[in-house]
Amino acid sequence: MVHAHFRFHHELNEFLARPQREKAFVCACAKGSSTKHMIEALGVPHTEVELILRNGEPAGFDAPIADGDSIGVYPKHAAPRGMETGALLLRPPLRGAGLRFIADAHLGALAQLLRLAGFDTRYDNNFPDDEIEQLALDEHRVVLTRDRELLKRRSVVHGCYVRALQGDAQYREIADRLNLAPHVRAFRLCLMCNAPLRPAHPHDLDGRVPEGVRERHTRFVTCDVCRRVFWEGTHWKRMRERIDALADASRPA
Repeated sequence: MVHAHFRFHHELNEFLARPQREKAFVCACAKGSSTKHMIEALGVPHTEVELILRNGEPAGFDAPIADGDSIGVYPKHAAPRGMETGALLLRPPLRGAGLRFIADAHLGALAQLLRLAGFDTRYDNNFPDDEIEQLALDEHRVVLTRDRELLKRRSVVHGCYVRALQGDAQYREIADRLNLAPHVRAFRLCLMCNAPLRPAHPHDLDGRVPEGVRERHTRFVTCDVCRRVFWEGTHWKRMRERIDALADASRPA
C-alpha cells in the first residue's frame, strides 16, 4: 500500500463522501494504482475531470500513484492560474460544430430539446448501458446520463453527468458546459426520429396534413422515417420561442 493526498475542486466534490469534500485528505492506494483508478474509486467519473496535477505537474489518467504524492483534480473551466493552457490533455478535444450525443433512459426531455436545437441525439428509453457505451464508441457520441457508473466505463471517452432534473434546466446545463449556443441550428431534425428534415412541396402531402393547413401555409418539412410533417403554425412558434430563450440563456454574458 502507498498513501497519497487528494484534493478535488469545485463541483467534483459532489461525487465524494461528505467527510472528503472541500478539503485535502489522505487515501490508501494499492501499489501501482493509476490516477484514473483512484479518482473513480473515490466516486468521480473520469469524464468529469479536465485536469490532474500530480505534485504540481500535469499528469495523465495512467500515471501511477507513488507514496506521498499530492493529487489535485479539477473540472472543466476550473484550472488554477497558469494552467489554463498547455496542460496535459486527458482526452481529444470536442468540436462544437457537429457534436453528437446519446442520452440515457432518464433524459428523454433533454434529448428532444437537443434535437430541436439541431444536435444529433440518439435516445431510446430501452437502451441498456452496454449499448449506450458501444454506440458512443462506434459513433463518437457524448454520453449524457445521471448514472455516474456508466461514465466510469473505460471506453466512454466523452460524457457529461447531468445534475439538473428538469428538461429546460438540463439543456442549459449542457449548453453552458459544451458551449452549444453558437452551433444551434433549430428545426433541422425530427424530434421523434432524430432523422434530418427535408423541405416538402404541398402537393406531395396529400392526406398527411389537414386541407386547411395546406391552404394557409406554403412551407413544409417532413421526416422520411416517421413521415411526420411540420409547418410554421402556432406550435412551431412556441417551440421557436422556447429554443431561442434557452439559447439566449446559454450564451456567455
